[in-house]
Amino acid sequence: MDTILEVTNLSKSFGGVHAVKSFSCQIREGIIHSIIGPNGAGKTTIFNLISGQLRPHSGSIRLRGQELVGKPPNVIASSGIGRTFQTLRLFKNLTVWENVFVAYKTKQGLSLWRMALASGRDDGRDTEADATISDILGLLQLNDRRRIMAKNLSYGDQRRLEIARALAVKPSVLLLDEPTCGMNPQEAKDMIATIDRIRARGSTIVLVEHNMRVVMSVSQHITVVDFGAVIAEGTPEEVKNSETVIQAYLGGRKC
Repeated sequence: MDTILEVTNLSKSFGGVHAVKSFSCQIREGIIHSIIGPNGAGKTTIFNLISGQLRPHSGSIRLRGQELVGKPPNVIASSGIGRTFQTLRLFKNLTVWENVFVAYKTKQGLSLWRMALASGRDDGRDTEADATISDILGLLQLNDRRRIMAKNLSYGDQRRLEIARALAVKPSVLLLDEPTCGMNPQEAKDMIATIDRIRARGSTIVLVEHNMRVVMSVSQHITVVDFGAVIAEGTPEEVKNSETVIQAYLGGRKC
């Protein structure tokens, strides 16, 4: 498989603390690649660097050979990086359809004000948008909830809506930050099925996740970080049996 996202020697410090230290990894196209590590290992900071929320002190991030470092988040999103956040960032007073519509139109460079003036809500006026959004909502099993306010959804459905919004920008690479955070076992099981369906469509997924059952169930490749640096990588089986990884999780430190 070809490499779609290449991260090389990425470093970021906060007040002298190395949050990310010479981090490198290659993400192959069409797979689920997980980044795991103990709390404070730098996983979410890596996502923030890739998606442009933070700028690295050094290093390179290339999507299909195109350098992303230094570009603002909206340009990086338009280039093909979609992401979710550990903390939900939905428009709680908009419907499911409207939430995804906003993300879809953002891909086209429209401001929220221009979208409001366009009034492209779920009324059939924007057939191209509706077809795309209906397809995404079908994939996430949310079509029957399209007219429900986001604030009235169950927690699991809100998590899926967050992913639907990320898919609306048609990303080449989808970054999922703790998608099962706060879920009960059944919701986590449903999320595994959701992630598998997305990958089956040909998406490349980079996953940060604390639930090792989820990681081992869906991943084809895993990179393990501790104190901001890579300490191991390989298949789920190789990582599970790595003495270095086992040591990193000792002493009550959990992913």
